[in-house]
Amino acid sequence: MGRSTTTAVAIAFFATLVIMLPEVSARRLIVGGSMGWTTNVNYTLWAGNQTFNFGDWLFFVYDRNQNDVIEVNKTNYETCNAEHPVHNYTTGAGRDVVELNVTHDRYFISSKGSCYGGMKLHVHLAPLSPPPRAAPAKSHSSSLTVVLRSQLVVPAVVTIAAIWDSLLVRV
Repeated sequence: MGRSTTTAVAIAFFATLVIMLPEVSARRLIVGGSMGWTTNVNYTLWAGNQTFNFGDWLFFVYDRNQNDVIEVNKTNYETCNAEHPVHNYTTGAGRDVVELNVTHDRYFISSKGSCYGGMKLHVHLAPLSPPPRAAPAKSHSSSLTVVLRSQLVVPAVVTIAAIWDSLLVRV
């Protein structure tokens, strides 16, 4: 009985962990894929084959002696003008990361002359999903009660049921 119960408890514990873990959907996208952030890459085509979501990360990999990563507005993107950047992400290591944490379009260029050859990236974020409809307000229901019910009671019931089931099998 000891080994079966231990196995049932372990399975129930891991099932509870899986239920309680939040969904992780953010991705790290290497700009340009295996080519990285360099000349002779069609970033318009590359971006067209991607779906950019809020919370994703752009990972710019490039030769720091040849290029940089500058965020600009749409007008400066179209004219390859880096004089008034929104942000300069260049750290000097050639490995720069940008979190897509705003919902508007983003524009990136290399200010070292390569932009005129097409080294620029327009990122259009996929629309955010609408939030779920709010349930009608329940009287005398605190947020602590909701948290306890959703994050503790349900996993506890699943765990107890799994243990109970393993004990009934032995009887």
